[in-house]
Amino acid sequence: METKVMKALHEVIQTLGDKYYVGEKINKAKIIEDLDRYEEDLVRALMANDIVKKHYTKVIGDYTLIEVNKLIETFEMNEYWLDSHTKYSKKIGLTVNGRFLDESTDVVLDFPYKDTVLKAGMSKEDVEKDDLKPDEPFYNEIIAAEEIDVMLDKKILVNTKRYTAEGVEEAIDFDADKDNLILKGNNLLGLHTLKEKYAGKVKLIYIDPPYNTGNDSFKYNDSFNHSTWLTFMKNRLEIARDLLLPEGSIFVQIDSFEESYLKVLMDLVFGENNFRNKVIWKRRGGSANPAKQLNNVVDYILWYAKDVDLMEYEQVYSKDDENTQKYIKERFTNVDESGRKFMKSPIQSPNYRPNLIYDYKGYKTPKKGYSISREIMEQWDREGRLDFPDSKDKNINRKVFLDEYKGQPINSLWNDIFVINPMSTERIEFGSGQKPEALIKRILEMVTDENDLILDFFMGSATTQAVAMKMNRRFIGIEQMDYINTVSVPRLQKVIEGEQGGISKDVDWQGGGSFVYAELMEKSRGYIGMIESAEDTTELNQIYQMMKENVSLDFRVDLEAVEQLLDETIGLDDKKKILLKVIDKNQLYYNYSEIDDATVRDLISDSDYAFNQSFYKEDDELG
Repeated sequence: METKVMKALHEVIQTLGDKYYVGEKINKAKIIEDLDRYEEDLVRALMANDIVKKHYTKVIGDYTLIEVNKLIETFEMNEYWLDSHTKYSKKIGLTVNGRFLDESTDVVLDFPYKDTVLKAGMSKEDVEKDDLKPDEPFYNEIIAAEEIDVMLDKKILVNTKRYTAEGVEEAIDFDADKDNLILKGNNLLGLHTLKEKYAGKVKLIYIDPPYNTGNDSFKYNDSFNHSTWLTFMKNRLEIARDLLLPEGSIFVQIDSFEESYLKVLMDLVFGENNFRNKVIWKRRGGSANPAKQLNNVVDYILWYAKDVDLMEYEQVYSKDDENTQKYIKERFTNVDESGRKFMKSPIQSPNYRPNLIYDYKGYKTPKKGYSISREIMEQWDREGRLDFPDSKDKNINRKVFLDEYKGQPINSLWNDIFVINPMSTERIEFGSGQKPEALIKRILEMVTDENDLILDFFMGSATTQAVAMKMNRRFIGIEQMDYINTVSVPRLQKVIEGEQGGISKDVDWQGGGSFVYAELMEKSRGYIGMIESAEDTTELNQIYQMMKENVSLDFRVDLEAVEQLLDETIGLDDKKKILLKVIDKNQLYYNYSEIDDATVRDLISDSDYAFNQSFYKEDDELG
């Protein structure tokens, strides 16, 4: 599908005969070469076209200058249907100051479409179950920065309610310092809706975004390749960074398909010096034998600080990893009179300590002295923490009890947290993508304290929010899929009721807590579901006629060209893509600035109107 600008460029090229054609195809390389050297016939022809002149010239005083570089970028990026164009060339390359590596020495990684926004909002969990597949299967679209008008403005929130142990409250206000929040809607737009209220307030962000695996069940409108996926992630990581506290951290879970790309992107967004670790989580899952490669049994978790100098971290220990289990089996071989397992630990000083050379009950005194004072020795004796040998000519040892042993400090290999199997008490009907609560618990223990705010904007089945509630952390979750009301919210209701799966017994969870639920108020987005579910061209044409009457369409679209394409014998999926593209992406949801418009106010209940006033009160005062 051609836009008006692309159509005009094609018409200009056609007036120059076969010079820029190879057969029936345009020779872009030749055009770019001639533009670069200001070939006179080509420049004159372009300047003579009103549409081209409007978009690719600049008037300075009495002179009209042609923007050759912008034209070159247009031809390099002609897979865009849009009238405006991103400034980055169609390459993933190493550049510095916009020049490629072979022209420079210092290095920065550039991505194609770096100044664009890619809209989508799925969790990896979304693709694991047939009845939970995305309801926006063709809907990830690169949108050039110039087109973003009010798309990222904060949105009206509707269907608001609070879930508590006593039930559901409908008419509510909102307290950002106390309330947990679950938001239904596109996660990019949801993040921007939260930006003013929560900027610099989030202690931890954990996300498990969709992996770019090419899985057929993970359906997008075009090949969700590295460049598209990186744009998708970059948009979200940039706003996520703004939401973090200076002492906060972000953990992003990823697999081998995108790990190396994501690492460079996160270096760009958060700063290479703020990189902390690449955690390898050995999932122990999978018995498949892929052809000509090894079975992959790990995921990666990239950990970055917002500011490494301010970041807060607590050492976490584990008794369950393979090496520590082996250590326990080999060392904790003794049992005392009460049945407690222990290992013997020497209490002799490695260095000469004359003040700690003393006799204790006639047992052999270490030549360099003990490592503890007589007072501590007597205390340990009273507490049954000393192991006395069967002979007085041997040394006394300390008993290290297994039930008090914290284990070893964790490292970057996590092989002690297992995937959820079909018999697990924490398993819910959500496919194999569900994360074990123990995984999230460990991350929360490392970098958060009670009452800290946790954000997961690829919420999925709400594992992060469930763990946060059980560990007395505040939380925000964003999810656009309809199962938020059949899986995620019901799960959190059970947590409030005191369910005993997952980490509940470890943290002595007895129930309680609450959360607020709200939805971004849909405007044009409702038509996306209609388009996706259309079964034939006739139904699609009917939807298009309704769209022309009721939906804000992109003002640059040639509607006649759209109708011609809908009448052509192209595939149904391609026709769906066309209709999705003509919707003005600034109009998917109602913006908060519209809330007092008469036609909008009539669509909002009094209780939702009051909630919005409460939710945005501080923002309005600051604005």
